[in-house]
Amino acid sequence: MAKTPDEHRHKPPARLGEQIGRRAGRKLRARKEDRRSAWFGLGMFGLVGWSVAVPTLLGIAAGVWLDRRWPGQVSWTLTFLIIGMALGCINAWYWIKQESERD
Repeated sequence: MAKTPDEHRHKPPARLGEQIGRRAGRKLRARKEDRRSAWFGLGMFGLVGWSVAVPTLLGIAAGVWLDRRWPGQVSWTLTFLIIGMALGCINAWYWIKQESERD
């Protein structure tokens, strides 16, 4: 007798446990070997640098535009420079935290 689609949903395939075991084993072996090269370090250095630089430059651009549009006593460029740097540092902290949790 053929099974209905509802019956297939409730019963996992017989090999699911084997597949999960193989994947977990590969993940554990990869963590033990930890073959990170100098290229990995340079890549992380670049990622952190760009994650700070891009929001900072965008903040400066927005500030310059606002200063030209609405000049006043407040320097929008300086304000958005600080905001962009703060966002960039938070972004870099996030990426470093994500990478350190992998270990």
